[in-house]
Amino acid sequence: MEEAIAVNKQEKRILHYSSNQSILFVGEGNFSFAACLAKKFGSAKNMVATSLDSKESVLARYSNAAPINLKELEDMGCVILHEVDVHTMRQHPLLVNQLFDRIVFNFPHAGFFFMENQKIQIELHQDLVRRFFTSACEMLKASGEVHVTHKTSYPYSKWDIVKLAKEVGLYLVEEAPFSRGDYPGYLNKRGSGKKCNRTFPVGLCSTYKFAKLPLLEFSQTTL
Repeated sequence: MEEAIAVNKQEKRILHYSSNQSILFVGEGNFSFAACLAKKFGSAKNMVATSLDSKESVLARYSNAAPINLKELEDMGCVILHEVDVHTMRQHPLLVNQLFDRIVFNFPHAGFFFMENQKIQIELHQDLVRRFFTSACEMLKASGEVHVTHKTSYPYSKWDIVKLAKEVGLYLVEEAPFSRGDYPGYLNKRGSGKKCNRTFPVGLCSTYKFAKLPLLEFSQTTL
């Protein structure tokens, strides 16, 4: 009992996240979100932070912040993986046998190919999010949650991410208002194109929290 109390006293929190949780960060740009949580917790030993880009690309694209963030994360024990695609991430040798309390994807974006309000561009975004949910669902602990921070205004509302989650057996637990100011040091980035290192106005957005549907309930909803 005394040992359990001691562990609880050491827990540190920042909004939806705890230092006692195992957390997978997906699609990190300059790794500032993972670094923000690590600094708050004083440790990153329970964290895995991934990027779609290679390490070389990350350092080149975000040269003003990524080297510092990566160094801090490494020093605090974070596992950092590059060239991790959300579609195949569950097959990564260092992830294949891991389950997480929280899987976090902030502002998913499929890239700038068409206007954001065009149906074909929205479908590209939906495909990305759908593939992420499919992978994340298999990497989540029974009591874990998948978090997606996403703009709620048009045309982003047309992505229907709650519906996409439901398709793979995830249900909405909570839609929590998101404010970048709640995460000191976090700078969201465009992530692709010539302006990849620029921030963008988040406007109205929320962190959507999803959890697994019980197997029986999921099978009934898909009949």
